[in-house]
This record gives sequence, C-alpha cells and structure tokens, in this order.
Amino acid sequence: MKKTLRELATWLGADAKEFGDVIVTGASLNTRTLQPGELFIPFRGEQVNGHKFVEQAFEQGASAALWLKDEPNPPTDRPLLFVEDSAKALQTLAAAYRQELKATFVGVTGSNGKTSTKDLLAGLCEPYFKTIKTQGNFNNELGLPLTLLAIDEDTEVAVLEMGMSSFGEIEFLSNLAKPAFTVITNIGEAHLQDLGSREGITKAKMEIISGMSPEGKLFFDGDEPLLLQAVAEKADLHAIPYGKGENCTLRLTSTAFSTEGTQFTTEGEVVGDFVLRVLGEHQAKNALAAILIGRELGLTVDQIKQGLKDVILTDMRMQVIETDGPTFINDAYNAAPTSMQAAIHFLRDADFGKKKWLVLGDMLELGEAELAYHAQLAASINKQDFTGVALIGPRMKALYEELQGSFGDAVYWTDEMESLQQHLTKKLTSDDLVLLKGSRGMKVERAMETWNRK
Repeated sequence: MKKTLRELATWLGADAKEFGDVIVTGASLNTRTLQPGELFIPFRGEQVNGHKFVEQAFEQGASAALWLKDEPNPPTDRPLLFVEDSAKALQTLAAAYRQELKATFVGVTGSNGKTSTKDLLAGLCEPYFKTIKTQGNFNNELGLPLTLLAIDEDTEVAVLEMGMSSFGEIEFLSNLAKPAFTVITNIGEAHLQDLGSREGITKAKMEIISGMSPEGKLFFDGDEPLLLQAVAEKADLHAIPYGKGENCTLRLTSTAFSTEGTQFTTEGEVVGDFVLRVLGEHQAKNALAAILIGRELGLTVDQIKQGLKDVILTDMRMQVIETDGPTFINDAYNAAPTSMQAAIHFLRDADFGKKKWLVLGDMLELGEAELAYHAQLAASINKQDFTGVALIGPRMKALYEELQGSFGDAVYWTDEMESLQQHLTKKLTSDDLVLLKGSRGMKVERAMETWNRK
C-alpha cells in the first residue's frame, strides 16, 4: 500500500489536518515489528494501553498513527487520525483498500491443513505471478486486515488463510477479502468446545463463501460427507470436490514416501505424477486444491509440477529433521484427532528402514469429550508397528492407560518436558524415526532439543 494520510482520512471520515501529504505504506499494531512508513494502530486493553507507545512508533519510523477520540493527551505535533474504535478503523481501511486491488484472491479455511494448503498454493504461484500470502497466524479479524494493507497494488495473486473459533468470524473475513476462489480443506474436531459438533464446524467453515464473487468457485474435501451435504444445499454454488473418492473432480490415486518427500499420482481433471518436499498423504491431498486453482489461473500441468516440487512449507508440518541421533518428523505445529490419526497412519505405513517411535502431546480445545478423543487414538497404535510411544500432557494420560496393556514398558507418560527429554535420550538411537505431534500449546518439538541437527 502506498497512500497519503489524506486518502486514509477520507476512508475513515477523519481529518488529516496539515499532515495530509504524509505517505503511508502499511499498518502495524506492534512497535516490535513496525516498519518505517507504516501507520501505527494503538489498542487500549485492560493490561496495556497502546497509546503509550505512539511516540516510540514515530521514533522507529512510523509515518502516522491512529488515536482514540476519548484518549487524553494526544501529541499535537504528530500526524494523527482520530477514530472511535481501533479495530473497526483498521478493518475499514482494509476494506477500502481491498476495493482498489486487482489481484485474484483465494480464501483458505479448514479444521486441519489450511496453513499447508495456503503455503502450497502460494508457493506454486510464486514463480509465475506476483504473490502474497498470510504470514504466521495473521488469519483473524485483525491479522487479515493487516495482510490486506500489506499487499502491493501490482500483486497478482493473494492467498489468505481464514481461521475462526466461533460462528460469524469466517463470514466477516470472507466479506472483507471478497475471494474469487475458496478452499475448505476438511472438517475436523478443533473448536468443538465452541461450536458444539462437527455439523457446527461445517456450518462455520462454509461461511467462507459469504464474500465470494458470484462467479467464484469453492474447492472442497470431497471425501467429507458433511461438506458434500452442505454443498448440495447450495443450489447456485459452483463447488468442485477433490480427494480420493470417485465423486471427486480431481482424485489422489497413489502416494509414495522417502526422506526427500512425497510422490503422488492424480486422475480426473488433471492426470499426472507430482512431487512434494513434505511428507504425508494428507499433504498430497492438500496439494490437490493447489493444482485445481493453478489450472484456474492458467498454469500448465508442467508448470504446476515444477512449482509444487519447489514449495517449502512453514516449519513443523511433517518436516523431516536429521540429527546426530534419531531422525525426527516434526509435525508439532498443531493437532486434533483427525490430523493426529493421519500422522500416526502415515508413520505406520511408511517404510524408511528405521524403527518407529511416536512422541505425542495433548490435543487442546476438544471440549467435554477430550479424554475420549485421546483414548480413541489407541485403536491406531499397535505394538507391531511402533517400537515405542512417549506421551506428554494430562490429557494424554488417557491414551497411556489404553496402551499399557499392549505396550507395557514401551509406552511412557509424563507431564513435564524435561522428563520426556530424559526418557527419549535414554531410549532413542540413530536407527529410530520419531514423529512429534501435539497442539501448539504443548510445544512438542522441544523433545528433540537434546540432539544437534545435521
């Protein structure tokens, strides 16, 4: 973005005073990440009042700042725009700027895999189009507006991740971004405690089509009955299923794995053999959405193959890490029952010529049935498939109790990371392949800190 303060003031119905010619090149809520030229947006909370950092923001190069009208003692010699509400002002600026952008917008949501799908699609597009994607966890009512304001006017493709914890949030984000294409990766169990059921989660995820253009297309997990039903109820929706089932427009027919990544084959809309530098059949399935949208953008199959082969995903998504001891598969960014089972099944079925270990941490935000979800994982974990299992977190004790009968001393549980590290240091060797998986709050990746990466 490159706008004068006068233009921003017009969008907000504010007065730029004598500072109207000041150029603004983005927005920031945090002085620690603020870049020169950006608009600083202070928030007033119970613990911290962002107005205290406005002067610091200017010292670090901010070109202007917002200021709440009821906040006393505004500086008189600084370019300020006075507003009623910081969040609404940020969203208003983003909505106005979005109207000027000519890029093709893609909205991505889902219980699992939305970040990987975002990375795959953006990485596929980057060699051929000027592309921007959501950074980090900027996928909510504040993060997405900041992403919009960071888009250059000549951007050609914008891939925006949309997260939520309750009804109405994705609808708001979709109406703000106005995507041409949307993706729902799957329906899992994350946020059950807020949405009540998988049917509720489906309803919330389907909100992504709210702001989609009438000629737009939804690409969705065609193996999920709840999504098939939800799509069938939208008579005018142009929806394209992908997955493994015969009803899917693009089908995943085979996968193979090595420490170099995943090779997979597709049939249907696109026929071909593809390679990803990340492990997992679920990642190959995520790539199907990227392939279909790549075709919509005019890319050839060969261009798509090359683009996917070069994509590097955000860390902690089925990331192979070689150390001076075991080999780790770091999938510890997040976890819910669906993604946990997918990762376990992957390790069970993959043949890397090594002994296999599971290191699993608590799955969070599952509601009243959380212990049952943990215990149910035992059905996917057999002694003949895994040399050992190490569990961390109070909820994982339910799985520990289920596995004790079959694994005996080969299953271990603790509630402390240091104890887990000590146990693994004693047990693991260079002959072991270890899956690390758990919700973000568990930071299961710390289990490999005692080894040095190669």
